Amino acid sequence: MSKFHKSPNIYANHVALKVMDLEKSLEFYQKIMGLKILERDGKQAKLTADGINPIVTIEQPDNVKKKELRRTGLYHYAILLPSRKDLGKFIKHLRDTQYPIIGASYHGISEAIYLQDIDDNGIEVYADTPVSTWKWENNVLEMVTKPLDIRDVMAEAKDEVWEGMPKDTIIGHIHLHVSDLEKAEKFYVHALGFDIVTKIPNQATFTSTGKYHHHIAFNIWNGKDIPPPSENSVGMKYFDLKLPDQKTRHDLIDRLNSLGFEVKFENGSFVVKDPAQNEIHLVI
Repeated sequence: MSKFHKSPNIYANHVALKVMDLEKSLEFYQKIMGLKILERDGKQAKLTADGINPIVTIEQPDNVKKKELRRTGLYHYAILLPSRKDLGKFIKHLRDTQYPIIGASYHGISEAIYLQDIDDNGIEVYADTPVSTWKWENNVLEMVTKPLDIRDVMAEAKDEVWEGMPKDTIIGHIHLHVSDLEKAEKFYVHALGFDIVTKIPNQATFTSTGKYHHHIAFNIWNGKDIPPPSENSVGMKYFDLKLPDQKTRHDLIDRLNSLGFEVKFENGSFVVKDPAQNEIHLVI
């Protein structure tokens, strides 16, 4: 596993999504994404890469409605593969299944492809480049967006065949739509303790712990002062933020409360919402 997704870092390790049709989504997440069902209960299923830890939960709410446009919520969740070869195998798999890729980029710090599930929930699948090649200057990381050499990445896989998500696959980061960048920075940086890694001025902010390129990013590309989606609309329900230990969580809850962010204990989870009403579960 990536050293950036271990204690003492703080990072997202699971995302819960609302979908229109559980059966159809299960087919996508198993056949296209290569995840396995870990648990299933009624209108909810937990999906895993390693057979032990859930990384994506999908749920069909009562009276579900299609994804609403120009709302806060999920821009994409990003699945981090163990190697460039795995990314090449996954791209070949998408080619063979004729599932559409909506973007492919070389970011300097990573190589990524972008797609959507059948309900238009955004997904990035990526592999990091060697950390030794990342370029920092005055605590700002250089991140570029250039076309991905898809043929070269596929060549890395040679004749190997995609056989599902590798067991070391994890959630690499979460990228959110928010309604106000300054308010989001107050929450994620001052309250949760993330460091700003880089910014696209007046558009997006990328944050991390432990000098990763980003664990949490947020943007206003859907517009400023946009509302949150309806509770039963397709989209993100919540994501888990994994903390190192009980003391860290206790101190974090105290800081959140002192800064005016209410933390509730609901159904066995400590829950907080960012200023854009994106829901986060604080887990250990």
